Amino acid sequence: MSIKQLPPQLINQIAAGEVIERPASAVKELVENSLDAAAANILIEIEEGGSRLIRVTDDGSGISKADLGLALSRHATSKIGSLNDLESVLSFGFRGEALPSMSSVSRLTLTSRQAEERAAWVVKADGTEEELEPVPAAHAIGTCVELRDLFYNTPARRKFLKTDKTEFSHIETVIKRMALSRFDVGFSLKHNQRQLIDLQPALSSEQKDQRVGLLCGDEFVAQSLQLDVVNGDLALQGWVGLPTYSRSQADMQFFYVNGRLIRDKLINHAVRLAFQDVLFHGRHPVYVLYLSIDPRLVDVNAHPAKLEVRFRESKAVHDFVYRRVKQLLADARPEDHYAVKTMQASPQATSENYPTMQQRSMSMPIAEPAKAYGGGVPFSVPTAAHSRAPLGNVTADYSADTMPQLGFAVAHLHNTYILAESDRGLVVVDTHAAHERIVYEKLKAQYDAGEMPSQPLLIPQKLQLSDEEVVLFEQYQAMLAELGVELSAAGPNTVLVRSIPVLLAQEGAEKLVRDLLQDLAKTGESDSIKLACYEVLASMACHGSIRANRRLTIAEMNVLLRDIEKTDNSGQCNHGRPTWVLLDAKQLDSLFLRGQ
Repeated sequence: MSIKQLPPQLINQIAAGEVIERPASAVKELVENSLDAAAANILIEIEEGGSRLIRVTDDGSGISKADLGLALSRHATSKIGSLNDLESVLSFGFRGEALPSMSSVSRLTLTSRQAEERAAWVVKADGTEEELEPVPAAHAIGTCVELRDLFYNTPARRKFLKTDKTEFSHIETVIKRMALSRFDVGFSLKHNQRQLIDLQPALSSEQKDQRVGLLCGDEFVAQSLQLDVVNGDLALQGWVGLPTYSRSQADMQFFYVNGRLIRDKLINHAVRLAFQDVLFHGRHPVYVLYLSIDPRLVDVNAHPAKLEVRFRESKAVHDFVYRRVKQLLADARPEDHYAVKTMQASPQATSENYPTMQQRSMSMPIAEPAKAYGGGVPFSVPTAAHSRAPLGNVTADYSADTMPQLGFAVAHLHNTYILAESDRGLVVVDTHAAHERIVYEKLKAQYDAGEMPSQPLLIPQKLQLSDEEVVLFEQYQAMLAELGVELSAAGPNTVLVRSIPVLLAQEGAEKLVRDLLQDLAKTGESDSIKLACYEVLASMACHGSIRANRRLTIAEMNVLLRDIEKTDNSGQCNHGRPTWVLLDAKQLDSLFLRGQ
């Protein structure tokens, strides 16, 4: 069969198959063009889920009469002009494929006016034209792109479209995600002449919180921590939901790189790792995060729809995101903004989502569990201030500056829950869960401060490795030895496992080594040993903590409250369940219908 040149329309239709997957894809490309044109307000009008009409109007810089026809030509763009521009691109679009691809699968009308022009100009195309001649039109400063009858000339593609409701829901999701990326821009979305989204530009912190609340729910804003850190070329800002405000699926995770929403396994792993010590099993964190990075250090041209990126220094980015999010969670204390929200009732914090674990009765004194794991005192020695038995209104003796954030204990309910009175209301503490977190954090601190002791295997275990695993073994052999895993070559694609960490002596050596090598392949380093050790420590802390039906004195309860206030991640136990909640005066009043 002879080789022949494809006609322009077919070339554009092939490109449309990659760029325009469904109506939402076209909306995304058009709105990104508006953002690149410095628009302050963008109106999106949709009919019949986008199959009948997609119209995007903005008040941006516009397109000149001379460039209108060229804008519908393949690989014509104002965004880049050289390889150097491509390597440092900050605009959303840059390939010059979107408009010609759309014109090849729809009836497209492009109207635009620049500020210095007295009239607007319009061109119409359906992908068959080779040259387009603009004609005058009436239009405000900015651009309007109208797509009618999407996929009318590619019926096979049109058959794959879902119902109007489903397609519009995808469009609505796209607009919400883009509205989260650009607070300085107003967004308006209509479907079949009905307005569903109307967002004004959000410039102040309060307005940004309001926009996030409108798009992600007010409860998310109320149950989140704000992050704003800078380290060299990297900066991370945004909102991170509390561990107790989690979801059963990963549907509220938004991560932006230089304003571009991405899906990245490396980033997902970093955030998930930061939450691994505080999140309930099977739950997913919620966050809206923005990473700013030198554009020369990230490749945004890694995916046809620009949904994926490649980082030049992937390990540095992974560690930065992981450490900053983890530190944010660990640094939170009851006196912080975080704690107030942690204590507030949350729809996620129910017995259905966080079932109380079965706890055996245990009569050993509080300090006794230390013997079970060979040292470390889980409780401090009570002081006079800690052990005072509050009588009457404890808040009367303290000012807002001196009153402990969790107040003072007044009772031990069912030998399981501590009831404490603070200046904010009634604090209820799950004794076992809170003590479990305190013991666990102390064990981790002891482990982190020392070296990883290893234990030689009585009989070295032989492993067969793949070619990829051999490369990783040779590259990281010395680092593995420092972590307590001693490996040595024993022939082609064969290694001997000679020792593993003492804490993991009962773990399968083969599984441990292969997990380590998998982590090394992903991130260039491994936390598997550390995480596995943490799991052992968590189990020890769980079994060595106060059990239900262990009666505590007022002094012991107050010492526990003070320890909670200074412990990392104290809002959750090792399994991710809440350790304490606050019923404030307003909530207590509502229980008894006061003021109603």
